[in-house]
Order: sequence, then structure tokens, then C-alpha cells
Amino acid sequence: MNASAVETLARAIERRAAEAPTHAAIITDAGVLSYAALHQFGVRAAAAMRRDGVGMGDTVAVLAPNSAVYLALMVGAARVGAVLAAIPVSADAQAQAAMIADSGAELLFTDKAGVVAGEVRTVELGKIDQWLERDAVVVPHAPVPPDAPMTIIYSSGTTGMPKGIVQPFVYRARMLESGAARGYGPDAVTLLATPLYSNTTLSSLVQTIGAGGTIVLMAKFDAAEWLRLAERHRVTHAMLVPVMCSRLLAHPDFDRTDLSAFRVKYCTSAPFAPALKAEILDRWPGGLVEFYGMTEGGASFVLFAHEHRDKLHTVGTIAAGGELRLLDDADRDVPSGEQGEVVTRSPSMMLGYHNRPDETAACRWIAPDGSVWQRTGDIGRLDEDGFLSIVDRKKDMIISGGFNIYPSDIEAVLAGHGEVIEASVVGVPSATWGETPVAFVVAPGADAAGLKVWLNERLGKMQRVADLRLIDALPRGPIGKVLKRHLRDTYVAQAIAA
Repeated sequence: MNASAVETLARAIERRAAEAPTHAAIITDAGVLSYAALHQFGVRAAAAMRRDGVGMGDTVAVLAPNSAVYLALMVGAARVGAVLAAIPVSADAQAQAAMIADSGAELLFTDKAGVVAGEVRTVELGKIDQWLERDAVVVPHAPVPPDAPMTIIYSSGTTGMPKGIVQPFVYRARMLESGAARGYGPDAVTLLATPLYSNTTLSSLVQTIGAGGTIVLMAKFDAAEWLRLAERHRVTHAMLVPVMCSRLLAHPDFDRTDLSAFRVKYCTSAPFAPALKAEILDRWPGGLVEFYGMTEGGASFVLFAHEHRDKLHTVGTIAAGGELRLLDDADRDVPSGEQGEVVTRSPSMMLGYHNRPDETAACRWIAPDGSVWQRTGDIGRLDEDGFLSIVDRKKDMIISGGFNIYPSDIEAVLAGHGEVIEASVVGVPSATWGETPVAFVVAPGADAAGLKVWLNERLGKMQRVADLRLIDALPRGPIGKVLKRHLRDTYVAQAIAA
């Protein structure tokens, strides 16, 4: 794929604006923006970026909730070949400041007052019209090489320093071109309530735009409002995480909401219980498709749950163009039917972690033939039909409600308490969140309830522990490694017994 062939969000919207100028591109609580209007908004944003010295390879950062303006800034950045760094609004102020600095942004767009952004020029979204070019000269599309960086998606909204996952333009180009194959079209209406700083949201948004469909974008998820919008706009597609599905099914309005226009629901980003998949199939019109993959790229797995009810315990089969290997602890291929670390590759791979070459190298596996593969940290097993089951995780990361939580961040906070000798945090199954963190703490004489309150007051919203247990000592293996699996299994067994 050469530079002139790389599709960008800006090119796709410009083409749709010429073909169907009045067709709704995005619907928000602020109103409807047609493809022609979105194109013009993006052109003005591109002209203003160029005026301010932003061009090919420069970075602009956005720290804001979902909005049509957010999307227009993405379009403008793509037009000038700039990198867009999506800063999570869920992170605390310290982490946000660190991400902004790490991104190297020339401009920061935000709706937050008092953001610590160093020397970065800040544009308030409430005053965006003052910043935009009113009578903009149309900036020509930058000649974007396929491997030029397009987005930096930060891997976590928790405290500490998340890793910036750098995705090239060709990564999104393949998504733009795959919309039709995923069932999107000009008549598609996609409801999105996950944040635009998430790769989950961007994937569905880009595929819908690429096919000329309409995005209904919520600033934040609310089950009652989601159901109202789904019925009102005759929504055909949605991207969800399991906790959202649970809340929608539990809402008293669910069974009396007309969801008959649905063709498919996509779900990803967190452990997805087979029982929840079955309930969706029984109660919700349209198909159900689960995706398993990484923002870092590599192969994806797809489960067409409505076609394979006997495989709901799996994450499906490998998507076209992907390759899979299951490796043991010595990085050797495991025998057929045995479990190993899921290591994948595909044409869509990240460029690396921003400013972190050592961590980039650590997450990759170089095969004997020199090919580069992406480590997932997950342990999986293939069945005789090629369906992958995730049976464990090598990494300690917890996925709760679609968000990544790093136990070391929570453990570091606990270490700052005067009575805590040592602590370990693990993820346990949660019907609501998929997983939720639980802390095991060695702190003789401490009060568990009080320590939990102290801890949660110092954590981000998504990090807060569901339980805190005081124990005499952490279980350790022969070489002193804490046996987190033992902590998790014991906790789950006690919960079942109770």
C-alpha cells in the first residue's frame, strides 16, 4: 500500500460529503451533523492546525468527553497528517499531565479548566469557534506514508504512567476499508457510548464512517438513555463491553423497548461470561459478535455467538489475515490441544509504545524466521474446531468494565500506609464488571474496613477495590514469587461456599 493509496478518516468523510452531503454523519445531544458539515468542520480545523504550525508527524492531544467536535478534530488532524493523542478523562490529573507531556503535543484541546499541560498551547473546546479558521483555505491532504503514526492510545486510565500505543495510518485505513465486510453500510446506525480515547470505540466508528453510515454518540453511558436512543434512531449496530450489556438487560425498560432494528451487537474489551452471551441471544434481536484482541494490534478473534451457541465459552476463531501461535514458558510451540501464551501477528500492528523502546521490545516475540509477533500475556487453548478459549493471564493486569487496571498501581498506594507490611492485588470474577480488584494485605492490628476506605479514597474510580482481606502472610512459591492465582482461587472458592 503506497502513500497515495492510504485511506484516512479525512479522505473518507470528504468522499462521503461529495456523494451524500445531507446524510447524517453523527448525532449527539447537541444535534445532527451531516457529512458535508462534518467535512467542513474538519477542513476548518485542519486550516487552524496548519496556521498554528501543526503538520505531518506533529502531535495534538484531546482531553474531553465524546462529542462531534472531538470527531472533527480527528478529521482535521488526519488531513494535515498529524498524530492525535487521546488522553483519558477517567485518569487523575497527575496521570493526565504525564500523558500530555509524554505525547509531545503541540496543541491540547480540552473542556477541563486548569489542566496542567506545561508549555503546551491549550484550546478550550467551549471556545473552539474562536480558534477555528472562519474562511479557511482548503488544506490539501497530507501525503501520508502507511507507517506514519496516526494515533496514540494510552493503555490505562489509572494512576501511574500509562503506555502510549502508537498506531500507524495504515492501521485505521484497513478498518475504514473493512466496514462493508463487517456488515456496515450507508443505512447503518451505530450507537456508541464508550469513550473516543478507547480503541474499541474508534474501531466501530471508523468502520461505520468508512461505509457511509451514521454514528449516534453518547457523551457517557446511561442505560435508560441508551435504550431511548436505540429505539428513537432505529439503531442497527452497537459496540459494547460486557458490563454495559448486563446493565441494559437488567434495566426495567429493556423488554419494553423496541430493538427490532438491530442487526448485530459487537462486544469486546473484558471477560464475557457465557451465561450473559446466552441471555443476550435469548432476549435481544439481531446477532451477537464478540471480539478478542489488543489495542497493540496482532490478530483478532471473532465469535459469531448467534451461529455457535455451543462455543459461548470461547472467544471464537482467528480473523482473516491473522496468525496465532501458543507458546510455553520457553517460547516453544505447545502441542496441539495444550495451553500456552497467545502470541499473534497480522498486517495491523502498533508501531510501538511511545518513548518506551524497552517495553516495546518486551511485548514482542521474534520468531526464528525473523518475523515479529505480539505477545498478549493471555494463556489460551485451541479446541479441535479452531476456537480459542482464554484460560488464564500471564500478566497481572485486571480488565474491569473494559478498563485496564494494573495491580502494581494499587499495591504502591497500599505500600504508603504506615501499618502495611506487604500487599497483593488480584482480579476476581464480577457479574457486573467482568473482573474487579481485591486486595490481600499483611498489616497486623489494622482495621480492614478502615484500610479499604483509606485506599479507595486514593485511587481512581475504576481502580477501587471491591474487597480488602487482612492475612497473616502472602503465599509464595519456591523462589519467593507471590502466588496470585492461589489468592484468587481461594477467594472465589470462599465466595461460592458462602
